[in-house]
Amino acid sequence: MKLITYIREEREQLGVLVNGLVYDMHVLHPELPDTMQFFLNYWDEYFPVAQAGELMLRDGSRTSSSGIPVENLQLLAPVPFPTSCRDGYAFRQHVAAARRNRKVEMIPEFDQYPIFYFTNHHSIQGPGEVRCMPDHFDKLDFELEAAIVIGRLGRNIRAENADEYIAGIMIMNDLSARTLQMEEMKLNLGPAKGKDFATATGPWLVTLDELADFEIPAKPSHTGKSWNLAMTCRVNGKQVSAGNLGDMDWTFAEIIERASYGVDLFPGDVIGSGTVGTGCFLELNGTGKLNDAAYTEQWLQPGDVVEMEIASLGILSNTMVAEETDWSILAGKK
Repeated sequence: MKLITYIREEREQLGVLVNGLVYDMHVLHPELPDTMQFFLNYWDEYFPVAQAGELMLRDGSRTSSSGIPVENLQLLAPVPFPTSCRDGYAFRQHVAAARRNRKVEMIPEFDQYPIFYFTNHHSIQGPGEVRCMPDHFDKLDFELEAAIVIGRLGRNIRAENADEYIAGIMIMNDLSARTLQMEEMKLNLGPAKGKDFATATGPWLVTLDELADFEIPAKPSHTGKSWNLAMTCRVNGKQVSAGNLGDMDWTFAEIIERASYGVDLFPGDVIGSGTVGTGCFLELNGTGKLNDAAYTEQWLQPGDVVEMEIASLGILSNTMVAEETDWSILAGKK
């Protein structure tokens, strides 16, 4: 099932995408809620009902004239107001390349435990414009990722059971202002201002039952589901990144285990995978300069269109837009 949140009559509306048309949840069943958070809060009760209704739409045993072409709707993030947002660091290829480019050894702790950081869950947004301040455009970067959404309340969740807490998967662009990020992390704190201005997710949330045919074994010594889903990123129509969700070393299940240790996870919590190998300009620029001292770095500019595509998860498109101001906190340093 593809769950989608969009604007209807100036408020958020939850719907389901079937054959290019979006239907409100009451088409599936009159008692289904019309917001994503309400749906997630009662996932075990509502998901089987919605699944049955969606199947009837697919096979034609239920018809409705209320479907709206998805391209005619203003989409929000699938979970427009997540209860929290963590982002992991699950792809060894990305970590190893970034460290190689800085001419430092691969950190052995990467293979010992999964890590994550908290980002600003109030800055989550869906497809469309991303407004950036002048300092954000000082080495503005995309990060090609996937993210899961938690669908059940849980605490101290073991990795072998953790996939049961996943409501679905979506695309995530963990936008990064690299100059701000590197400045603050010299003080061994963060990332904060380099990350907190925007994180894009969407275009819809795909439930795990739709991805069953793409499941592959986790990597050796790891636990949890993995999926063979190609990942690409295009900037202004030109492909700049390519990878696969199946390249994750740490699984979402293992990240959930660590995140839930002594902590409640709530329906609506978002957890990102971290950047896939080749999945950001920081890595690509570093590799380019390592191979050619004359390599010209590339960063996102005002007006750039970033399209992230993950097989079976859709295409997330965002346009970088400059705020009408010249205010700089970088320029105001003491």
